[in-house]
Amino acid sequence: MKNEYEQLDVLIVGAGISGIGMCYNLKKKRAHTSFAIVEGRENIGGTWDLFKYPGIRSDSDMYTFAYSFKPWTDREYIGSAERIKNYLQELVRDEGIDQYIRFKQRVSAANWDSTQNRWLVTISRGDGTDYYIAAKFLSCCAGYYNYDQGYLPEFKGYEDFKGTIAHPQQWPEDLDYSGKRVAVIGSGATAVTVVPAMAKKAAHVTMVQRSPSYVYTRPASDMLFRIISRVLPAGLTNRIMRAKYTTMQQLSFVLSKRFPDFIRKIVRNMNKEALAGAADVDVHFKPKYKPWDQRMALVPDSDLFNSVRSGKASIETDDIDCFTESGLTLKSGKKVDADIIVPATGLDLQLWGKMNLTVDGHDIESTKLTNYKGMMFSQIPNFVWVFGYTNSSWTLKAELTYDYVCRLLEHMEQNGYESVYPYREPNAKQQQLLDLQSGYILRAKDKLPKQGESFPWCNKDLYFKDVFAIKHSKLDDGVLRFDDNAPLAEFHQVNASEKTDNATTRQPSNISDAKTRKTSTKKAKPQSNEPLVQEKTA
Repeated sequence: MKNEYEQLDVLIVGAGISGIGMCYNLKKKRAHTSFAIVEGRENIGGTWDLFKYPGIRSDSDMYTFAYSFKPWTDREYIGSAERIKNYLQELVRDEGIDQYIRFKQRVSAANWDSTQNRWLVTISRGDGTDYYIAAKFLSCCAGYYNYDQGYLPEFKGYEDFKGTIAHPQQWPEDLDYSGKRVAVIGSGATAVTVVPAMAKKAAHVTMVQRSPSYVYTRPASDMLFRIISRVLPAGLTNRIMRAKYTTMQQLSFVLSKRFPDFIRKIVRNMNKEALAGAADVDVHFKPKYKPWDQRMALVPDSDLFNSVRSGKASIETDDIDCFTESGLTLKSGKKVDADIIVPATGLDLQLWGKMNLTVDGHDIESTKLTNYKGMMFSQIPNFVWVFGYTNSSWTLKAELTYDYVCRLLEHMEQNGYESVYPYREPNAKQQQLLDLQSGYILRAKDKLPKQGESFPWCNKDLYFKDVFAIKHSKLDDGVLRFDDNAPLAEFHQVNASEKTDNATTRQPSNISDAKTRKTSTKKAKPQSNEPLVQEKTA
């Protein structure tokens, strides 16, 4: 029995900040294009709807994290999850984007069919039924991590703890931590957010970190914004603020890479002043790595440091030996008593929102792929992955991608093309896709696509350079191939031994094996291996 396919020009996967932005740009720039968003959850917002832990906020300034076409007008330039979600809801409502979103639906499989120049997509509804879409172009805006579960290391004695364990990604909203002793495991952006937020009501919060991270502070509101927003229109104010923070982000990153000791000294002095002797800076805030080898954590108005100075929070820098009935025992032998343990231990990186992608029936081996301009992949036709900057606001790169996709679709339409992909010689030299040494990236490096050694195959996450190299460059650059599907089958053909080798390297996060007590958290279900529905007619 043949499946009937709904015909679309563009299918967008994910209704978070990336997917909503893509939808807005298609609506404004290509009104005649048919498109839809499929969203697995029942709400928009992605990350900002998923995470519910105390204090959740952006770790980038909102003048650049917000869209250029919808100015951020709040005084606080570090946005809370609630305010960010409201911001997105305002855009969806005001621009009529809700009519394009299909909630509680997931792309379970997508096969590029070269005979039709279409992605044949299987959509699974929340009620367990499937339907099918034939899309000319597939835009993945599903982020980069597993929404079902986070990462949890194997802790000895984990099952022995008698208190409550609350993972930030599966936070029980009814958890009352008033007057409780809390241990937060981790030192990244989540940990430095949770600690001061919980310290307001908890008896005491201890941040237990294996090694320190770079943490810097800035005022929660911007003086320049407070002044110019009173006299200038919102649009002009927004452009000025975006220019200011984009420049600051890029300058900070470049200086960190070229003069790491200089930036390390600046951050250390900032930490020392903020702590005022309440904690040893050289023990708890002296990372072993260089600035921007991992993301630097931002705390507004020194809230983390203030909670330590007040005595409501403290920091222990040591390895965890084991969990006990009443808390943690560190390698040094010191005990950390806790009623609640929060393992802020990171994300489980995941490609393409768990979609099973194939090209002409062949499995796509992600490690064979080379990233093109930070958005497309070698020998994958009509496919774009919206992936923001790791050293600046996510949305800066996302907006460059929106513009590029609209230009590319227009170019294809004007020239009568039906397929496009960046071509790269299969044996060309590759290197790691991301320069960051963060744990979630290192854990996934053996399943990530790669990048090349020079542009357009190598992207250094420099916004000002990308504006010219991506937004203002010609599309037909000699790398993109139009209507030439012949090389695809050979590139994606994988023999049985390669499949076996690749299968053994896929290591699932072990959080699904973790026991959670006194929370509403449930074990994640195993990933479906449902086969792709193979149809040759749309």
